Amino acid sequence: MEPREKEQWRQTVLAERRAISEQTRSTESSALTAHSLDLTIPGTTVCAYVPTRTEPGTTDLLDALAAVVDRVLLPITGAPGPLSWVEYTGVDALRPAAYGLREPVGPVLPPETIALAHTVFVPALAVDRRGTRLGRGAGYYDRTLGLASPTARLVAVVRDSELVEQLPADPHDIPMGWALTPTAGWTRLDR
Repeated sequence: MEPREKEQWRQTVLAERRAISEQTRSTESSALTAHSLDLTIPGTTVCAYVPTRTEPGTTDLLDALAAVVDRVLLPITGAPGPLSWVEYTGVDALRPAAYGLREPVGPVLPPETIALAHTVFVPALAVDRRGTRLGRGAGYYDRTLGLASPTARLVAVVRDSELVEQLPADPHDIPMGWALTPTAGWTRLDR
């Protein structure tokens, strides 16, 4: 597989995301928030992330999850390697971080904490029906998801058009078991 092929996918998806209207973003985010609770199990631990302006979803999804589950863990950036985690305690406890991200403030939990999660919501530029996820290319999630429980639901959060038939895959890619989209909600993937 040519690295150039993945980069072409990334450029296409990012250009499409920049062209989406605020109204569409708002409608999609509301739908994702509602759908996120359809298969979420109360009392469990969930790992999620704070969406950037162009990613599907908003912090409303985090607040909805936090109202149902025992705890929501969010990743924090650091040196290249597996992601560490901090418990989400609300929007007011988020601070600006590297790469234009927002991260929670609080005690830092080790990467292995992901093993406690029943569901892991993962940012993606696209995901295919086989479970291959296209990320931004830094490899943080590829180095982290292998630490998740084998029974954890790995869920790529994407727009409807970003659930595609086939993406280029590398041997180190960790397959997703589910996609969460605004229209279809939860879609089981053939990992």
